[in-house]
Amino acid sequence: MLAFCVLAPLLDVSAKLAAEAGVPVGQITTARFILQGLLMLPVVLVMRLQWAVSPRIAFMVTLRAIWLILSTYSFVSGIAVMPVADALAIAFVEPFILLILGSTIFGDQVGPRRIGACIVGFCGALLVIQPSLAVFGWVALWPLGTAFFFAFYMLTTRAMSAHIHPVTMQMHTSLAGAAICLPLLWIFDGSGIASLDAITPSGLMWLWLFGVGFWAALSHICMTYALKFAPSATLAPLHYFEIVIAVALGYAVFGDFPNRMTWAGITVIVASGLYLIHRERINARARRATIA
Repeated sequence: MLAFCVLAPLLDVSAKLAAEAGVPVGQITTARFILQGLLMLPVVLVMRLQWAVSPRIAFMVTLRAIWLILSTYSFVSGIAVMPVADALAIAFVEPFILLILGSTIFGDQVGPRRIGACIVGFCGALLVIQPSLAVFGWVALWPLGTAFFFAFYMLTTRAMSAHIHPVTMQMHTSLAGAAICLPLLWIFDGSGIASLDAITPSGLMWLWLFGVGFWAALSHICMTYALKFAPSATLAPLHYFEIVIAVALGYAVFGDFPNRMTWAGITVIVASGLYLIHRERINARARRATIA
């Protein structure tokens, strides 16, 4: 999990470097799925995992890919103009959105304390968004879209996780994502729409695009194996270490450093998230005690 927290921000840095070099957001998103699929292919072959899936799972994989495409596109659109750490802090409201959606869709029990934590977490996001809106305009809301789309991505993953191996799931998601994105780039080629009108990469652009796919594949493999060996409740607190790495890389590569308002928002979001995890553990222990 710590490896994921170190590697995932490298994906974000590669995407920001590619965007600043002039690569359209849609092309960066497409590169992630193509390269991630190519890099995961030998992993699936070495593990001798089954490729075939039922029509229902194929539909769920496609839906999962759509949510991940929208999430990636939103995040890259945000970091193209704003610091990685600021965008990541806003996107970290995803657990709160996931909690509310889980209650709505799956009927999960959500008590007043956890609802309160969600509200406080959103207030923390507003502390980050407010100065970002003033500096970058409405583009600062893109990471909030990332949080919503990634929450739906997680819910879809939850619905199908018992029916497909996680590595196979990631491989098929990459293939589905590439199959959706490539025709869109062809359709919008020459359209003049800056985010979707693909260009021919040159020089370091190739390295940044490769980095997007490479770090995406490697970080998600680490996440997959972390979840295999430890429950999500144990790993969740470590996820906030990603913000620390994002701040360090943002400062080292781009010279970005969060201001006081952003630090206050990050603190509120992390504190609310840790409290939410604490409540989840208490409820899990209560459920185990009831069953026993």
